[in-house]
Amino acid sequence: MIEISDTAPRVDVQTAEYVRLLGYPPGWVLAERASELAAWARDWYAQHGHPWVHARECGALQIEDDAIAIDDVRFSSTRLRNTLHAAGAHGAVLVAVSAGVELEEEAQRRWRDEKPDEYFFLEIYGSAVVEHLVTITGARLCAWADHEGCAVLPHYSPGYPEWSIEEQPRLLELINHARPGAMPLEVLPSGMLRPKKSLLAVFGVTRHVERVRRLTDLSPCESCSFGPCEYRRSPYRRGRRTLNGEIPMITGDPAPLSADARYNISLKALARWSTERLSIVTRSDGTVDAVFRYEGTTCTNMGRPIEFHYHVTLGSRGEGYPILEQRCGPAPGDEGHRSMCAFIREGDGLITSIAREQPLRGQPLDQVVRWTRPVSPAGCYCDADSRLHKWGLVLETIHYTLANRIDLTTSPADRKAEPS
Repeated sequence: MIEISDTAPRVDVQTAEYVRLLGYPPGWVLAERASELAAWARDWYAQHGHPWVHARECGALQIEDDAIAIDDVRFSSTRLRNTLHAAGAHGAVLVAVSAGVELEEEAQRRWRDEKPDEYFFLEIYGSAVVEHLVTITGARLCAWADHEGCAVLPHYSPGYPEWSIEEQPRLLELINHARPGAMPLEVLPSGMLRPKKSLLAVFGVTRHVERVRRLTDLSPCESCSFGPCEYRRSPYRRGRRTLNGEIPMITGDPAPLSADARYNISLKALARWSTERLSIVTRSDGTVDAVFRYEGTTCTNMGRPIEFHYHVTLGSRGEGYPILEQRCGPAPGDEGHRSMCAFIREGDGLITSIAREQPLRGQPLDQVVRWTRPVSPAGCYCDADSRLHKWGLVLETIHYTLANRIDLTTSPADRKAEPS
């Protein structure tokens, strides 16, 4: 059985992958300030970062009618179950990777020092490191599987479509089973990991190599950027180009968002918020992470300023950008919310209620333009109508940004980055 424990993996993030995660279009060349920031983030991490990788093959895999069981621990991901079943998988490898806590701490220091550009480039480099660690781990597993006459399937993780992030603690406990507490990683009550630039994943393993070759959905190669791999079975799709160097146009792909949407918010405000208050990252599996920074004032105590952050995870474009996760809470270091009259009455119970509100969760993002909701422009969070109103403006801003592909044409260096 294979087991990998690497506390000093070589990190060589490809420039094209980093540029893609920064939000630039394919083939973009960083220049001037953006180039300086990218080089700084890379150099800082080379000196101070502590990435690590852990992987172990599970002892038993059972594929049930509506779930899977790994070493007798049950997971209810329909997508993962169907992938393993289609490939005739007989086993799985459990993987944990992390860019380390140092990057997260430094990024937060930069944010507190009012250096949002440095914060943003370092945060995104952390995401690139995690993707790179998953990629090189997949390559190592492919080499092992090829020697065993098997094939490795694409990795899948809690929080991906059709796998609730609520099962993240169970997966971490399972990965940790052989060495409890060995990994410097924990799961927060929200299901998110700390350090946040980390990932838990399951790689299926099958002896039916012909199925992987025949069914492209079962091949990890099309989403794997590891260029020197000698076990590649199909080309890397993200960088696909025609003979004249152009990116081929994709036809037959209906737009998932209404191009002529009638928003409740003015287009001028949406355009400004999309560049000043919103940050968007598209991950390798097509899912989208968005963070919106809201600034308002309390309705009492002479209108003290408050700041809340909205975190939204969407499914891929091909799936219609379904809203997978939503959460809202005070920004780190915000104290103004304590002066809201509802907080004075309810205390942290108000913040808990706000965090639980997830309007439109599970529905396509396009539904926001048809959503009838209260109009309550109050700057505070004291009543439910004002909170729904704010969720509407957040989701409309994300809709406007994606519908107009602003995330692909606007330089992130010119935005105000938000912590996630």
